[in-house]
Amino acid sequence: MAPAAAPAAPDSASPEAGRRPLTGRAVLAMLLAFFGVVIGVNVIMARFAVSTFAGVETESSYKAGLAFTAEHEAAERQAARHWKVDVSLDSTNAGGREVLVKVRDASGTPLTGLVADGRLAHPTDARRDVDLDLEPLGDGRYRARAAAAPGQWDLVIDFAQGGERMFRSKNRVQLP
Repeated sequence: MAPAAAPAAPDSASPEAGRRPLTGRAVLAMLLAFFGVVIGVNVIMARFAVSTFAGVETESSYKAGLAFTAEHEAAERQAARHWKVDVSLDSTNAGGREVLVKVRDASGTPLTGLVADGRLAHPTDARRDVDLDLEPLGDGRYRARAAAAPGQWDLVIDFAQGGERMFRSKNRVQLP
């Protein structure tokens, strides 16, 4: 009987040379690494998405719809008063903004005794809104100073008397 032939030594040129066999542990490690990277990227992207955008401006569109009729009637009453409201925006030396408001009735008489409220509302991010503390200067004039960054803003000014809003103005302004 002939002696059994010894197994052939692996050829160093073959692709199988020096490789370890693929085991269950290696497959598990690859799967865990893959899903770990996917989950990590998703967590990072979700964090950026939530921290850079405040979300919706209207909390309840249903309630906003119900308030529409009252807002429409208030706008009609405001238009019937024919008030003249002039607003000027100037930059101050300290890098802030000065808002000067003049309020006159239909005959041009300065209006006093009004409760003034205002804000610079950022169009896309309510977290950046700046409240304006409008102080009365007399003779129908009100002034506020605020630190607002350059860019587009909505200037919202309200005047109330006896707890009722008498006037509202909302205008898009460009701050240099």
